[in-house]
Amino acid sequence: MSYRKIIVTCFAFLISVFSVSAQQLYDTTAKPKLISKQFSFTEGPSVDKKGNVFFTDQPNNKIWEYSVSGKLSVFLDSAGRSNGTYFDAKGNLISCADEHDQLWSISPKGKVKVLVHDLNGHLLNGPNDVWVAPNGGMYITDPYYQRDYWERKKPDLDGQNVYYLPKGGNSLITVASDLEQPNGIVGTPDGKYLYVADIKANITYRYTISLDGKLVDKQLFTNQGSDGMTLDIAGNVYLTGKGVTIYNPAGVKITHIDINEPWTSNLCFAGKNKDDLFITASKSIYILHMNVKGVE
Repeated sequence: MSYRKIIVTCFAFLISVFSVSAQQLYDTTAKPKLISKQFSFTEGPSVDKKGNVFFTDQPNNKIWEYSVSGKLSVFLDSAGRSNGTYFDAKGNLISCADEHDQLWSISPKGKVKVLVHDLNGHLLNGPNDVWVAPNGGMYITDPYYQRDYWERKKPDLDGQNVYYLPKGGNSLITVASDLEQPNGIVGTPDGKYLYVADIKANITYRYTISLDGKLVDKQLFTNQGSDGMTLDIAGNVYLTGKGVTIYNPAGVKITHIDINEPWTSNLCFAGKNKDDLFITASKSIYILHMNVKGVE
């Protein structure tokens, strides 16, 4: 075993020993509060600098806003069948718009700019989730889920990959091509690590991000996949699917939060203090107040 791996192993052990408890993260006697149940399928929540949340209702082709004051409103209609989203440093909402398998940038006023149209002339499978790195580069997952609004009935690409779009670029770079079906994705605020969930294999990996944006040193994080995911300031990782499962930075499970819905798709930290866990689940959205803040 290399010296570096020994240090990483020891660090992971110490983290697991001194990991926080569920009660330190939130009041375990509290249940997630239902905000609304008026949607068809909620996904892709992202929080702006003020703490307002933007999330998608893909079947109805809308992006909604849930403000810090608790107001629900439609931010964008005809939203390109947007799925996963994330805000860039300028306040633009980056969206995985899989109606035409594109990556969009949506201004605060709702003006759409297409960042990515295709991959070397081929349709993407359907951009699913996105994370914007501190340097402005973007990572997207591209699994294939057959949509009823598509004319095509099969992929135009051979694989289901993770791609990187450098800041200001218009051509995607393949950075992970050995996953079965990549889905949820999130990176650390220092831009050093990227978590990617292979939902079909039911595994989440952690990669090191190199200076050129490529992914190296693929490590097993936990034997659980995820639809969407987020991080808190302590580095704990929040995975979704059947409710919400929280892992410490060493990949040790801390707790599970049950959500009374068929499927929990995604989540982010919201509110003025970024300490409300905003959860999209099937036809609903929920809030759970936390004792920790998010990193978005």
